[in-house]
Amino acid sequence: MTSLSKLALVAAASLTMLSSAAMAQQKTFNIWWFEDPTSSEGIAWTKALDEFKAKHPDVTVNFQQKTFQQLQAAGSMILNSDQAPDVLEYNKGNATAGLVASQGLLTNLDDYVTKEGWDKILNSGDLVLSKYDDKGIYGSGHVWGISVYGEYVSCFYNIDMFNKAGLKVPTTIDEWVADMDAFKKQGITPLALGAIDTSGQHLLASLAYTKADDTWVQNYQGLKAPLDGAPYLYAAQTLTDWVSKGYISKDSTGMKDPDAAQLFMSGKAPMYVSGTWNLGTFASTIKDFKWGQFVIPTPKYSVGSTGNLWVVPKGSKNADLAAEWISLTLSPKYQTELANDGGVAIAADPSTITNDVGKNAAAVFKQISDKNGLGFYPDWPVPGYYDVLNQKDTGLFQGTLTPQQFVDQIKKVYDDAQASQ
Repeated sequence: MTSLSKLALVAAASLTMLSSAAMAQQKTFNIWWFEDPTSSEGIAWTKALDEFKAKHPDVTVNFQQKTFQQLQAAGSMILNSDQAPDVLEYNKGNATAGLVASQGLLTNLDDYVTKEGWDKILNSGDLVLSKYDDKGIYGSGHVWGISVYGEYVSCFYNIDMFNKAGLKVPTTIDEWVADMDAFKKQGITPLALGAIDTSGQHLLASLAYTKADDTWVQNYQGLKAPLDGAPYLYAAQTLTDWVSKGYISKDSTGMKDPDAAQLFMSGKAPMYVSGTWNLGTFASTIKDFKWGQFVIPTPKYSVGSTGNLWVVPKGSKNADLAAEWISLTLSPKYQTELANDGGVAIAADPSTITNDVGKNAAAVFKQISDKNGLGFYPDWPVPGYYDVLNQKDTGLFQGTLTPQQFVDQIKKVYDDAQASQ
């Protein structure tokens, strides 16, 4: 072989090595979530993302901030396209994660559960909303996603306003109504509410749960029987009564959650019903008054669950990296970070939590979970039920639907889905 030929081979080999190196440098990992940057999850995961990037200098890590509504409206379409990321936060439940799992749009994570040791960190209760059967019903089947936090709906309240009015935290619905009545008599609208958003349907479900037993909740969430509308009728009647008495402003009929939350954060409303996803924002934003939260007084069930899921789309090109990311957010370091940012950690050592908000949130979540009181969310059983409930809630608040019409209309959608099982 001539010297020229040898040089050509060396040059070709060098080019191949350079090309391979360039390809390695071009490896891209895409991640999406919809938690607000000021929320406890948003803060903790951003810090985890910095560590993840530092650990993988050869990977281009692209993060995109999404909204809950974006993925709620177009999740199946996105996951069924080449635009899906490698890992993303997705709403749990039959109508969302269960639906896309049944459509074959997610990666089965069973092997990663043992490989990554998630089964040593999470108990069966933590994984109940990770599993979906072939029909997309939660509780059994393969693992399609992993939650790394808890959440529940409660009533946030302005402690200073309660003290000034001489009121105590209610322990029954009657006491809650008495508190609202006392504020109204002082010329204060007691309850901020995003009537056309999630807080509207979460308040409705919370009131329905005051009349719900184990059988009702299991039947409802599992699509096991036609809808028994009695608990919802009580809830709808109660809400229309509260609107008529001025406990909830008629202005709220066009209000979304961020606007209602702003009313509470500005000190203009003594109470706001919503979920623990507000904790980080409230902790970092509210400086002018003391605030707290109380569990809406129901016999057993609260609207809540383990948190939304990290899922890996079927088309992910980096499933191993996705599993590594999930493990990082589930690690003691970032579970403690989550709690100290005011979130509901499910795998943190309580002795490492120094944030009072995080401590209280963990204690309240334990209070609910210890009595097996996580009733989940009202939109879960039926695909598209989230939009149905928002639409019908709006009609209820605006007075264009009577309580009975409200129940009849949501029952029809539910019963049609239940009959098709």
